[in-house]
Amino acid sequence: MNKVTTPQSIQEKAYTHIRGRILSGELAPGTALSEASIARELGNSRGPLREAVRRLTAEGLLRSSPSGGSVVVDFSRREVAELYELREALEVYAAGKAAEHSLRPLELETLQGLVSAVLLLRDELVVSGEHHLGAEAMARFIRIDLQFHSTLVRAAANSRILKAVADTRVLLNIFGIRRRGHDAAQLAQIHRYHHEILLAITRKDPGEAMRLLGEHIRVSKEERLKEHDEWEREVALGLPHLDTYAPE
Repeated sequence: MNKVTTPQSIQEKAYTHIRGRILSGELAPGTALSEASIARELGNSRGPLREAVRRLTAEGLLRSSPSGGSVVVDFSRREVAELYELREALEVYAAGKAAEHSLRPLELETLQGLVSAVLLLRDELVVSGEHHLGAEAMARFIRIDLQFHSTLVRAAANSRILKAVADTRVLLNIFGIRRRGHDAAQLAQIHRYHHEILLAITRKDPGEAMRLLGEHIRVSKEERLKEHDEWEREVALGLPHLDTYAPE
């Protein structure tokens, strides 16, 4: 018996397709969305596609263009700073709550593995002789980093905070698509923060866990803002972005 394709399932397919292309970097920040070409790719009418576009706009992944249509969100410097400030407020509070509880064995094992994974990336980079992570390795790092922070928030046992943080980090990862690959020193620093944050949580020291995580997020924020300034300067000068991470 053939499965009936409903308008809802077509809309979900369109939503998943566009969202995936944005997060993969195929649709880069500032890119105009062609509803006609996407409709042709999916073999669907533009009705369900428009519903998917409205949903992605509400989530902050797309925004309306003054000339009509939609473009992939491209953050201003202020927006990047505000998103990191929101992350800090939510995640630092969650780290304190996680430290007040005992981590479950699976959570601890997962976090320990993620801490080690950053160090492994650093070691692989050193062995390779390259100065920065390439596209594939940087994509691995972003997945590891996202899972580490999400697991910490989940350990706080507050589903509303988890959703808010997840939504915020999805937006930040779009900015991260054009992030320069980390060097060995940055990876070593991130490993140290993750290791020390986890130690503070396991010994039930909420104050230290919150202090370390807040510092870690602020350092990351300053790095992203510096890259944002460099990106804008290069665009203004018409320079190529050869060192910029762009997923394959």
